[in-house]
Amino acid sequence: MVTLGTKTFNLKKEEIERKWYVVDAAGQVLGRFAAEIAKKLRGKDKPTFSPHLDCGDFIIVINAEKIRVKGGNKLQDKKYYRHSGYIGNIKETSLEKMMEKDPEFVVRNAVRGMIPHNVLGRMVLRKLKVYKGAEHPHTAQKPEKLDL
Repeated sequence: MVTLGTKTFNLKKEEIERKWYVVDAAGQVLGRFAAEIAKKLRGKDKPTFSPHLDCGDFIIVINAEKIRVKGGNKLQDKKYYRHSGYIGNIKETSLEKMMEKDPEFVVRNAVRGMIPHNVLGRMVLRKLKVYKGAEHPHTAQKPEKLDL
């Protein structure tokens, strides 16, 4: 048996490098867009990816109200549910009404469904900033433009 002398790489918390990116959602398809954002947030596109660490980048999404969905009547058929806790008090809202009311929620919810549902996933989701229009307050971080 021949060993090559290579060691297993372990990323440490102090070695994580994070960048800020601005992504324009205008004209993007919601599901594919959310999958790419989730990959960047987790850091899976980096060669130093470690599944037990939050090694992803910060993402600023602008123009959330201009995102598209594919599929026949998805705007009417896709429903968002909420429940007050009282018996028989479930409320549903269609994607079309939710896009008019709160497009930031639609994008954030799509990305949330594509990251782990645990403590690490909640930490990762904090690095996602979603805005309805083209303006955002994060100019101090000097974000880079990212094309998806």
